[in-house]
Amino acid sequence: MIQPTDPLLQALLDALGEDVVFIGERIPAKAKSDESRTGHAMPTIYLRPRRVSDVSEALRLCNAARRPVTIQGGMTGLAGGANPDAGDVALSLDRLAGVEEVDRDAGAMTVWAGTVLETAQKAAEEAGFLLPIDLGARGSCQIGGNLANNAGGIRVISHGVTRDNVLGLEAVLADGTVISSLNKMQKNNTGYDLKQLFIGSEGTLGVITRAVLKLKPLGDGRETCLCVVESYEAAVALLHAARKGIAGLSAYEVMWRTFFDFSSKAEGLRFFEQDPPFVVLIEQSGAASIEGFLEAAFEQELISDAVIAQSEKQRLDFWKVREGYALDHLPDLMNYDVSLPIGDLDTYARAVTDEILAAYPDAHVSVFGHMGDSNIHLCISVGKAGDIEHDAVDAIVYDHVRRHKGAVSAEHGIGRLKRAYLGHSRSPEEIALMRAIKTALDPHCILNPERIFPTSRHPDVVAEA
Repeated sequence: MIQPTDPLLQALLDALGEDVVFIGERIPAKAKSDESRTGHAMPTIYLRPRRVSDVSEALRLCNAARRPVTIQGGMTGLAGGANPDAGDVALSLDRLAGVEEVDRDAGAMTVWAGTVLETAQKAAEEAGFLLPIDLGARGSCQIGGNLANNAGGIRVISHGVTRDNVLGLEAVLADGTVISSLNKMQKNNTGYDLKQLFIGSEGTLGVITRAVLKLKPLGDGRETCLCVVESYEAAVALLHAARKGIAGLSAYEVMWRTFFDFSSKAEGLRFFEQDPPFVVLIEQSGAASIEGFLEAAFEQELISDAVIAQSEKQRLDFWKVREGYALDHLPDLMNYDVSLPIGDLDTYARAVTDEILAAYPDAHVSVFGHMGDSNIHLCISVGKAGDIEHDAVDAIVYDHVRRHKGAVSAEHGIGRLKRAYLGHSRSPEEIALMRAIKTALDPHCILNPERIFPTSRHPDVVAEA
């Protein structure tokens, strides 16, 4: 615990002042935990840097003192990555916010890491562009966190994950060194692509402070529809048809029956007379109508019913059901974010659901997600609380991922909550290389320690696939 005479605190106050350095009751409650709600300790020092030089000086001092630093953005993660331990310094990027520049010629925008994603999206739109990165937490997540976790989201099928939309990046290393490569060029083949070290590293290799993001032309229109499909095989066939028949395909989301029934009823919305086994949400950007594609899908018996949004409100209603916010009210909800080969997703979902219900007959299991990107989410509530249930459910969910040679994290990263299962998706040799990179860039392990890598408390689990 911090003491009144703590030399690090005094050094930080001398260098940065009380406007940046917070202790005691001045530390906001949000610093305890991300959206996983698994954080249990408050940081003892909370930093709100105003500029890159503040970040550099803070890390230099923390590194010299060997004090762990937890990096915090919008706190929307679900892997416990932003949760501090007692005694940690927490570094918030919320003041490093704003759009620095929109370069229309380069088709790029330079933004500060603390910029809320939706703010950046609106700035791009006002300039006549689309910022391809998009996810449900757009109103509160921050660009720095999006990059640090290589966020996926709803436009991956057409624009790729976050790392595919970054041209340049600035980051501060553990010792305070600033690595600034705010490149705007699409082509730059001058040695190692250093920005990719930091994208997806979950704050363990450096603190991202600025980024140059790709922009795309803003589409002339948008259409959204809900389609009923009678089997998972039909959903896969419809995906193939959509990739071929919809030029501006921007989202392909699948909802299994339990999820769609629960979410639509909770929102007081009803789109179909019967409860469908699968519902696909398709969105396309562009001037062309989606109606012709749906007619062909009916003729090929890929879909049995469909509704095209007739207004912006109805489009938002479609997405409201897909976002599944009502699930948050279930007791002790556990959220899982996994990726498997598209052909295996339904087999996986059914196997996990059957095993969960066999162990917990009263459990709720919902499945939905970005099927077009091979990523689904499972929301599980066993009606109990406690680490025993969490560990048991984790084991079921991730053991089935390993059997299908999938990824235990598709979008939210490993953080603290999945480190015991990293070996389900990565080989011992890969993990050793990750550790070597971490040691090279952060030899004293002050940046987000205990994230990604298994520890003695959470032993590495590596098994043959």
